[in-house]
Amino acid sequence: MRLLTLLKPELADWAMLAMPDARSGGLLLQGGESVGFTATISQTSIAGSRLDRVLRTGNTDVTSDIAADPSLTGLLPHPALRAEVAALGLTDLLVVGLNARGATLGALLLARRGAFDADDTTFAGHLAARAAIALDSARLYEERTQIASVLSRALRPPSLPDIEHLDLAARYRPAAEHIDIGGDFYDVLGSDRDWLITLGDVSGKGVEAAALTGRTRQSVRMAAYFDRRPAMLLRALNSVLYETRPEQFVTVLCVGLHIAESGSHVDVDLATAGHQAPLVIRSDGHVEQLEVFGTACGMIPDVEYRTITVRLDRGDTMLMFTDGVDEAHGAQGLFGVDRLLGLLPAYAGASPDVVCEAVEQQVVEYVDGRPHDDIALLAVTCPR
Repeated sequence: MRLLTLLKPELADWAMLAMPDARSGGLLLQGGESVGFTATISQTSIAGSRLDRVLRTGNTDVTSDIAADPSLTGLLPHPALRAEVAALGLTDLLVVGLNARGATLGALLLARRGAFDADDTTFAGHLAARAAIALDSARLYEERTQIASVLSRALRPPSLPDIEHLDLAARYRPAAEHIDIGGDFYDVLGSDRDWLITLGDVSGKGVEAAALTGRTRQSVRMAAYFDRRPAMLLRALNSVLYETRPEQFVTVLCVGLHIAESGSHVDVDLATAGHQAPLVIRSDGHVEQLEVFGTACGMIPDVEYRTITVRLDRGDTMLMFTDGVDEAHGAQGLFGVDRLLGLLPAYAGASPDVVCEAVEQQVVEYVDGRPHDDIALLAVTCPR
């Protein structure tokens, strides 16, 4: 719209853009006398026309005495546009291809009273080239955003399962630089009274990190068919990642949940591969920082992982989180685990969703608009 406005009246009395619309599959027409006209027509309706040739080749087309040209319909494929040109008494039409990075993105149509000389045509070509680069950059940005969104959604399940005698909640907040795809992920699988939770973070950013995250999730799911013990799962994952991508590593928290038949408690088997240990909020407000350690997966071969066991009684909640929480930077430095330990007692007995929301809000307020990493939270509660 701004481009069309700038062209009038210095170079033309009338201006329009014609661009294929990927969403509708048609041809989008925008501009005209007031540059506010918009319409979408079928691309088949201009097949073989002069405008179609410009859109396919990116060449330039110049027409003089357009009122007498029978092929005008092929250049102005909408009756409202042709009526505008006729009413304004415009005599010459210049159509320039919008070419960028080896592709023709559309066409710029200019009309005025009087001929377009060689200098006008050259100048319009330069403007069209710059406009095409800007349009193509916007298109690439939109595509990149969409790809990042699709890949990011694939790193986490669309919803958490409903489990009898167990409440789950998760929160995910992408990094402030939201176009970069982060490597934070979580997954929940199992059935009946035995469930497995994984939460972790892949080193790096971008498509490669997303691909490794997907491979990590699938490797865990495959290994879980044979052995759901957290330590054995991490050992299998470490072997797979070390053989395939030794230059990257993954931190993973692996949690096995075993729900008592009465629902009175949940036994938790826990192992970690370089990931932050979870915190347990007891129903009386006491918060425990679990002590469990292990080497990140993919760094060295043949790692043995240690499992610890914790019991969640009624009203107890276990909070798992990625480093986007404790390593968030604010005016006073890192957010740190100590702030979590001071925050969580007030949420004893609260639902896991409330706990995750409170932590996320606290971290966001702490960074106060500064760049931050992805934030992933997952909480498990043995309900009262």
